[in-house]
Parts: sequence; C-alpha cells; structure tokens
Amino acid sequence: MGKSRVKSLIELLVTIAVAVGLALLIQAFIVKPYRIPSPSMVPTLTIGQRVLTNRLINHPSVGDIVVFHPPRGADPATPVCGNPNQGGSGPQPCGVPTPQMSSQTFIKRVVAGPGDSIAIVHGHVYRNGKRETDPYIAPCDSCNYPQPVIVPPGDYFMMGDNRGESDDSRFWGPVPDSWVIGVAFFTYWPPDRIGFL
Repeated sequence: MGKSRVKSLIELLVTIAVAVGLALLIQAFIVKPYRIPSPSMVPTLTIGQRVLTNRLINHPSVGDIVVFHPPRGADPATPVCGNPNQGGSGPQPCGVPTPQMSSQTFIKRVVAGPGDSIAIVHGHVYRNGKRETDPYIAPCDSCNYPQPVIVPPGDYFMMGDNRGESDDSRFWGPVPDSWVIGVAFFTYWPPDRIGFL
C-alpha cells in the first residue's frame, strides 16, 4: 500500500472518529432524541412518536413540552405525594414532591411555574385564578382538584395533554428545575408529523 493510500485511510479514520465524537457530544449536552412511550400527551404526541430535546434549556416556560426526571413518588403503581393530604383523590393537586429524583424519564407540558397558584377543574388548569387556553388537551370531566396549591420556588408543575390518562404532577408533585433534562422542540418521526412543537 502506497504512502498516499495509508494517509487517505488515516484521514478517513480520523474523520469518522471526530464525527462520532461530535455526535456523542451533541447528544450528551445539546440535542437528544426521545421516543414517546405512553398516551399521556395525546393528541399532541402519540405513542412511538419521536422528538428532539434542547438540553441547553433547563428553565422552561409555561406551555413548553419538557423531558425530565419526576420525583420518586412517581415510581410506585399508586403515586406518592410528598404531602399525604394532597394529590391522589383529594381536593388539592400534589404541591410537594418526594425529595428524591426518580431514574425514570417523563415528557409532559409545563402548566405552572415557580410561585404560581394552580387548581384543576374538569381537566382545565387554573393558573393564578385564570383558566389556561388549552385547545391541545383531551378533556377530562372527572379530573378535578379545585383547591389551589402554590408551586414552590424553582419548581415546575407538569401535566400530560391527555389529562385523563396522564400520571403527572397532580399525583406526585412539582419538578425541581435541576431535574429538567430539556425542552422538546421538534418531532421527526413519523414522517407525516414532522415539524416544530
């Protein structure tokens, strides 16, 4: 093998190694793909749909769809609220998460931020006394937590758009911003649903 062929082969291997390294760095720190595992975000996102998440944003805004780790209270079959008098079938949504982070990864919509008051009536969020504009939700007449709670500083209240089929902050509480992985901004699969969120 001539010197020029060896040099070309080395350049190709270096190029491939750099490309793979850059792809891994981008996925680890900037953009990461996720697959939707459940019907909790229907009709916005369906089971098996794939999204890209901007990992540089961990302080989301109300209305953003985010990927995050919930509190460990989300792990049991019957979710656990950090305040046993809230969540579950009580009149208040859960306002206090359990203190440890779960290893699970969820995707939901931010419906309230730090310091907001939140109540839920027939699946509609009332944030600071005002009903959200929510054409994206699947209605839920039985989803009622009419007594408001205040979202703690630095936390976000997450709910699925499919309110009757979503395991979310109503049951296990708000999510600290340090547990937010990133904001979903683009869907790339299936092809007929490609676009920005």
